[in-house]
Amino acid sequence: MKRVMLSIPVGLWTLIIVSGCVGSQVAQEVQLGRNALQTGQPQVAVGYLRNAAELDPNYKTPYSIRESVWTYLGRAYYEVGNFPEARRALEKTLSNDKDSPLPRLYLGMTLLRSGDQQEGRRETEAGLRGINNLLNRLASSPSSGIYWDPTRQIRSDIQRALSATGTLESAELITVGERVGSQLDEEIDTVRRVEARDNYNRGGDM
Repeated sequence: MKRVMLSIPVGLWTLIIVSGCVGSQVAQEVQLGRNALQTGQPQVAVGYLRNAAELDPNYKTPYSIRESVWTYLGRAYYEVGNFPEARRALEKTLSNDKDSPLPRLYLGMTLLRSGDQQEGRRETEAGLRGINNLLNRLASSPSSGIYWDPTRQIRSDIQRALSATGTLESAELITVGERVGSQLDEEIDTVRRVEARDNYNRGGDM
């Protein structure tokens, strides 16, 4: 049987290799940025995430909740108090995915901290409702639903806040929003870790 040799130009091989290296670097920079946010180092996170956004402005995390690099960069800017840059980054995410609740939540809190109370409350509440609906959808999955917010802590926090929107001060709404945003991001990693552990244990029993 004659073997067919495929001839791929050197330039194309180089492009493939470089693209793979860039993709790996972007994923690493985003993960380092997320780690920095989760450990209270938003200024460090800005550096990683800004670099990732420059390398690949279309990057999204490859998890159950696919989040744009601009969402995390917007959150990092928000947490260091650079609200104009936070707003630009978050609006960039929403221009491509208007239904994504996490950037909407942080945009709302950015507006609240910038003095726009009416629009800020509207966007913050919309973000909280969106996250609640997202968690309900994920929790209803037959295969992985048991892993998402199993104690309903995040959703209960959201529902208490939304039921008190008429009396909740902006500062209290921001406190709830920041807690929910942080919990959701950490939940993504917790689910991946626990699900991987259970899959490994089931494989070991076979």
